[in-house]
Amino acid sequence: MRGMVNHIDLTVVDPKRSLAFYEAVLGFMGYRRVSEHDRGFDFDLRTKEGAFSSVGIMRAEGEGRTRKHDRYAPGLHHLAWTAESRDDVDRLHKRLVEIGATILDAPAEYPRYGRGYYAVFFADPDGLKLEYVHWPKP
Repeated sequence: MRGMVNHIDLTVVDPKRSLAFYEAVLGFMGYRRVSEHDRGFDFDLRTKEGAFSSVGIMRAEGEGRTRKHDRYAPGLHHLAWTAESRDDVDRLHKRLVEIGATILDAPAEYPRYGRGYYAVFFADPDGLKLEYVHWPKP
């Protein structure tokens, strides 16, 4: 689909430390780890319909590479993925609790973002804010 995000690379302090977290989260969504390299890992999602998306987990190398992510500094504030249903959001939340992930906001309706907007907000091991959202079509 035109304009859809094709790929994104997220920088983390230690990709090996973050690997279990991202395997659990991205694996739940259907992504599969497709490569490991000197800077990190790549996960791809391919649908039967031909859609493609890729998430890279890369070792941070710039200034501030050893501190937690500040979503209010220039850069990425948060990343959200689309869920199939509210139940899908709830199931990821359960998985996040099982792996001891930081839950920022439990699954709930967030009407300020739109009618029927239902999401869970959580953080990766470096404090990057992530979201899984079901937003029904109008």
